[in-house]
Amino acid sequence: MQRTHSQEIISRARQLMPGGVNSPARAFGAVGGDPVVFTHGSGPYLFDVDGNRYIDYVLSWGPMILGHGHSEVTSSIQAAVQRGTSFGAPTQAENDLAELIIEAVPSVEKVRLVNSGTEATMSAIRLARGYTQRDLIIKFAGNYHGHVDSLLVAAGSSAATLAVPDSPGVTAGTSQDTVILPYNDVSVVEDAFHRHGDRIAGVILEPVVGNMGCVPASHEFLSTLRKLTEHYAALLIFDEVMSGFRVAYGGAQQLRGITPDLTTLGKIVGGGMPIGAYGGKAEIMDQMLPNGKVFQAGTLSGNPIATAAGIATLKILRDESIYVELERKAADLAAGLQEAIGGADAHVARVGSMLTLFFHSQPVSHWEIAAQCDTERFARFFWGMLDRGIYLPCSQFEALFLSTCHQDEDIRQTVDAAREVFAGI
Repeated sequence: MQRTHSQEIISRARQLMPGGVNSPARAFGAVGGDPVVFTHGSGPYLFDVDGNRYIDYVLSWGPMILGHGHSEVTSSIQAAVQRGTSFGAPTQAENDLAELIIEAVPSVEKVRLVNSGTEATMSAIRLARGYTQRDLIIKFAGNYHGHVDSLLVAAGSSAATLAVPDSPGVTAGTSQDTVILPYNDVSVVEDAFHRHGDRIAGVILEPVVGNMGCVPASHEFLSTLRKLTEHYAALLIFDEVMSGFRVAYGGAQQLRGITPDLTTLGKIVGGGMPIGAYGGKAEIMDQMLPNGKVFQAGTLSGNPIATAAGIATLKILRDESIYVELERKAADLAAGLQEAIGGADAHVARVGSMLTLFFHSQPVSHWEIAAQCDTERFARFFWGMLDRGIYLPCSQFEALFLSTCHQDEDIRQTVDAAREVFAGI
């Protein structure tokens, strides 16, 4: 495929924006080369400035579960725009979206709408500290919770030590109240609580990780976290920005039968528009202003455009048959990719309509294993698939997604392309 026009646009973009992008996830830094510049999407397809069509498994990094340009979602957005884009004041649509979220997500009794997943996790962390009157937050290596200073950290010299900054601009003071631990490791978590239990405000994790590839938490791990947080009066926070309304209508907590104290949401909950949300037990949520003293605010929070898109999307997803069909398609894709791998050191991991093809012979259960993946081979696979019209996440450490619009023929084309690429790499 020729992508000359994309290259020209990215070349100009690099003179205007750092790296030519407004989010580093788009920069193709993990695979090399220039990003593709798109003009529009339709159903499961994206079209670039050079006229190429791609089967899209990025889906705007997850939100487009109904595909691009779904008629009911776009009609709802258009109708909302006609009424005004933002009021900075209450609307009925905020109630409607809140009711849908509360109805769907087991842990949520009250909810606050914000503008992004990062805002949601930042606010949930502040709420956990304010509610418990404690400082420490436990997070896990390989879990990404947005670019929040206190969570943008790396592990210290031992598993149960406090974290250190993982980016210039993040101060040691900001990171000193974060403990970073290995994912899916029960004994290390137990040790951390034994050491710091009376100082721990909460534990935040992705119950199905999407940011080191698709990696589910074990039931033992989730059960242990639930028991420990209850015993030590800390809060359990599920970051379901990615898994919420994706792996099940009620998210991973519905799928796994573990109810956290707080949940953060984004992506699908806005139907492709910028939005986030955090919610949980009413007693905890009522600690937020104006009921309580924990501060959080946002001029565009719950704006009419994003709420309209979210309401339309969630109403459609209430149909349980949608998830049955997504499960079938995702299982077919996973089985086809696994067959295409042949004898290579690679395997497919899947939860619902989230998948990752890991270039590693072992199942990935935590970051230390994920970090050993053959990223150079993944890059060759990525470009081979792209040249065959298959648009995948441009990193080994991101999940791919299916939409309701992907058809069996799209899956067959994808598997056929993977078989060809594996034969050559």
